Amino acid sequence: MSSKKRLGSVEMTGNQCKKQKPNKYDCYKDDCCKQATCNCDFKKQELKATELDSDCFLVNSLVGTKTVQKVAEISLPLTLFEGVSTTNILSINVVPNLSAITQNVTVIKDKVVNIGIVPADISITTIGGDVVGIVGGVANIPFQAHTDFPGACPEDMVEESPLEIEGIFSQKGISLVATTGEALITGILVKIILRTTITVTRPVIKDAEGKFCDVNPNRCKAEDGPPSFTFLSNNE
Repeated sequence: MSSKKRLGSVEMTGNQCKKQKPNKYDCYKDDCCKQATCNCDFKKQELKATELDSDCFLVNSLVGTKTVQKVAEISLPLTLFEGVSTTNILSINVVPNLSAITQNVTVIKDKVVNIGIVPADISITTIGGDVVGIVGGVANIPFQAHTDFPGACPEDMVEESPLEIEGIFSQKGISLVATTGEALITGILVKIILRTTITVTRPVIKDAEGKFCDVNPNRCKAEDGPPSFTFLSNNE
């Protein structure tokens, strides 16, 4: 008994194999007649010269860079941790979620202002071994930083490296004013020290002779009175 297989225009009978001369552009998989390699010609795309509208270029001038610290801090009443009192606290556990940080940054004259929120999972381990999480699951810990940056002006661009944690601190037994404002209640204080590198740049125009001029020559002009800003919340 003979078996026949047909692949394209190639007929195979038993162990015999009749091949057509392969085209160099044919790349196929064959369980009987195997082509060792596929000879495919890929042509490199030619680069075409672009005609410029002027002999000037827009570049970024470095105003400065510095490593700074940001402090996130919050005070929480012990009523947010069911069954916990100052007498049975063994440890306070804080796990920040750096990937979920929200922040706003702006530049005023000679200063970079940054405001944000660090979400954190806060729980308390009691002397009995119970781990009690905060009501609501996550605490949003606010932080703010006002960095002196001589030479920085409004409309400058700010870049920050990913935030890193330098230290986490907690303190139990602090006194807080109740929401009713009539009594003091016991709480805990949580503080997170963050570190980042701030880089401020400014767009400038460079002409053919290597001279520079500011894109906005009035960016550092003194304003009438202090500027006011409204940042978006983390939900917007």
